[in-house]
Amino acid sequence: QVQLVESGGGLVQAGASLRLSCAASGRNFSSNAMGWFRQAPGKEREFVTAINWRGSSAYYADSVNGRFTISRDNAKNTLDLQMTNLKPEDTAVYYCAASRYSDVDSRTYNYNYWGQGTQVTVSS
Repeated sequence: QVQLVESGGGLVQAGASLRLSCAASGRNFSSNAMGWFRQAPGKEREFVTAINWRGSSAYYADSVNGRFTISRDNAKNTLDLQMTNLKPEDTAVYYCAASRYSDVDSRTYNYNYWGQGTQVTVSS
């Protein structure tokens, strides 16, 4: 059974940092791009960032570029998201996902494995 399990969410004040982690099991995703998405209440799920299969290329949504950093450890089958200078508008449930493909991709429909999500709340 393939599972992606996120951790590290929480309640922080604006300007703080958080590090999210995603642990994959049941399948090795070292050949797949992986990404982070988020969904705020009443809004559609949106792309945050993605990283290619070997970790050499990453792509960020404009809203987080310069504040968030994605990384992966293929040996451990894990994916991380370092978030700095958090803003109230970053409040959302954050999801880890694995792509069908090896290159970075922002399109939700190209991700076929999803975690259950972790809540990030940023207070002003």
